[in-house]
This record gives sequence, C-alpha cells and structure tokens, in this order.
Amino acid sequence: MTTHLAVGESVSFTKTLSAADIAAFSDISGDHDPIHTDAAHAATTAFGRIIAHGALVMGLPSATASMMSKRSVERGATGTPVSAGYDRIRFTRPVFAGDRLTARYTIEAVDDTAGRTRARVEVVNDAGQTCVIATHILAWVPAA
Repeated sequence: MTTHLAVGESVSFTKTLSAADIAAFSDISGDHDPIHTDAAHAATTAFGRIIAHGALVMGLPSATASMMSKRSVERGATGTPVSAGYDRIRFTRPVFAGDRLTARYTIEAVDDTAGRTRARVEVVNDAGQTCVIATHILAWVPAA
C-alpha cells in the first residue's frame, strides 16, 4: 500500500482559542475542573487565570492529520487513512483563552509496506513557544 507521502512533508492549522471554546470543551468532555471553569479559583493558581484543557489543545493536531490524510487520498492512496494514535504527548506550556495557536504536522517516517506514517506534531503559540509536542501514527486500512 502506498501512502503517497514523503518524509519532510508538512501541513499546519491555526486557530485562536476562545473562552467559549474552553467552556464548550468542559461540557463536551465532562471535565469541569475549576482550573478550566472558575476564573476566581484559577486566579489563585500558578497560572493566574483559566487554562485550556490539554485534550482541547490536542484537538488541533487532529485537523492537521486530516489535512495530511486528504493529501494522501488526493494523490491516489488506497485504503482509508485513520489515526492509529498519539505517542509521547507532552504539555509544555499552558494555553489561555485568546491564544493564537498553530499546529504543525511533519512526516518523519513512511512505511508503505505497513501502510503507516509517523509524524512530529507540535502546537506553538504566537510567541513561538511550544505548548504541545507529540508523535502521531497515521495508518491506512485496506478496503475489505
């Protein structure tokens, strides 16, 4: 199976995270920890204000993985590209409402025999500070 992707290919996705995004994610995920939902409580923490959920910030790389999947299919890849998971996820800096974030996805390895790629994923803020870093595995599932 050929993925039609090469080492070094990259895509990015940019989004400004809003307070409404954080609140909606609290409702969607059920994670109502006060560090994410209570401004008065968050003001007493080391962060000084509400921080975004790590899982919410990790949602941005999902957009980039989808962009890479689409590129692969448009180039003629067979099978269905799906996420096989994220490894070594690290939350290195807090994210706040109003932060403009860019998720970058860069192919590091291609295994056409197995129908898999490995990519470096990072989310950086407008100051160029890395907020999240991880490795993503994309797999192509053959048609039944």
